[in-house]
Amino acid sequence: MNGNNRIGFKLGMIILSAFLIVLLSLGFALDRMFSKFYSAEMKTELQEMADHFSAMIDSADTSSEQMMLSFADFSSVSIYYTDAAEQVLFHSGGHNEADRSFIRSEDEKVISAGRAISFEHKDSAGNHYLLIGQPLPQGSSFGSVLYLMSSTKHRDESLMAVRKLLLFSGIGAFILAVGMTWIIARILSRPLLLMQKATKRIALGELETRLDIRRKDEIGFLAEAINDLAVDLQRYRDTRQEFLATISHELRTPITYLEGYAKVVKDKMYETEAEKDSYLEIIYQEAQRIQHLVDDLFELSKMEEGKTTLFLESLDLTEVVDQAVSKVALKAKDRGLSLNVYRWSAALPLIVGDGMRLQQVVLNLLDNAIRYTESGRIDVTLSHHANFVQVTVEDTGMGIPEAELPYIFERFYRVEKSRSRQFGGTGLGLAIAKKLVELQGGTIQVSSKLQVGTRIELQFPLEESLDLL
Repeated sequence: MNGNNRIGFKLGMIILSAFLIVLLSLGFALDRMFSKFYSAEMKTELQEMADHFSAMIDSADTSSEQMMLSFADFSSVSIYYTDAAEQVLFHSGGHNEADRSFIRSEDEKVISAGRAISFEHKDSAGNHYLLIGQPLPQGSSFGSVLYLMSSTKHRDESLMAVRKLLLFSGIGAFILAVGMTWIIARILSRPLLLMQKATKRIALGELETRLDIRRKDEIGFLAEAINDLAVDLQRYRDTRQEFLATISHELRTPITYLEGYAKVVKDKMYETEAEKDSYLEIIYQEAQRIQHLVDDLFELSKMEEGKTTLFLESLDLTEVVDQAVSKVALKAKDRGLSLNVYRWSAALPLIVGDGMRLQQVVLNLLDNAIRYTESGRIDVTLSHHANFVQVTVEDTGMGIPEAELPYIFERFYRVEKSRSRQFGGTGLGLAIAKKLVELQGGTIQVSSKLQVGTRIELQFPLEESLDLL
């Protein structure tokens, strides 16, 4: 793995460590299993021989001793037959007859109770044996003991062969695991490295960067999130640039008027007082235009920082809508538009909100409807539903392209920029309206069709519904 693929290296080490732990645990378990198996088999075989020899001794047959000695030599087993005084009555096998180290004082109580003993013994020459001591009855007690000793050399050699096989198999499996881990780590880390490079490029301003990772898992979802982030950042950058250009355009025109007509008045380049008053009126209107733009920016800034103060009270939306409609009625009439208000019920339930702010929202929607409707009608509908009151503003204007609908409430966003400049506006009104509606617990939705019209719905929870929460 290259030096830059740190996550691949870490993934590989984690996978390899887990595999190594499993491999070592499995090897240890197999080793213990084979060790116990060989030891148990050897002990069982030796115990059967001890039982057989004990039966032969009990038979008191004179030929039994010779048969035992011959069998012991044939089976590579050493036999010690001792009496109560631990004197060897007969011995057979390769083990030194003079070696009595296997006779332990701690076994006397067990043997005297008639129970056999079994343990592994190491003689002075370093040879290992499995030993079984079988007590033989003499009257009512157990005096003589039959000891059988079998070398563990064959068992140890078999275990060593098994351990070598396990070792070589483990080494082979580990080498194979290293290769597979490298491949798996590369596969798993590749999309993460692509994401790392993509995010670096996005951070450097290359917002057109996209990830081509199509997977139905967490990595795929993360790649989609990064792509969505890039799209949002690109749109935000483009919107900001457009907004700055719009602000420059919006400010340049009134400032040019202010500068030009102020110079005219200052230098008294007018002939009559009426002409002077017309110049002053232009200066006043352009100053108001700048003030409106600054107010919108300041208002949106306060909302973004959560510093907007609301004066909440019980409200009847009918009054709010009627006041807003009365304020724009003349403007609608001047443009030849029919402005209508419809109520589904005589009295609407009360809601909780800020009357001035709600009127600001309705005025904004009506102002937009009048601005972008050249002919036809504007309908305002008030309706009462199960747990909310709805205000609908619908016009027969030029409409909004479907692709633009998801973004019209974003700050600084303007639909069809050249047309927006023609009709005025700063692209902040709808963003402010959405913020105000949401701050008062309401929702705002828009639907539109080109050359058909736009429909905007405001929904506010009832006062009694809020009391139940």
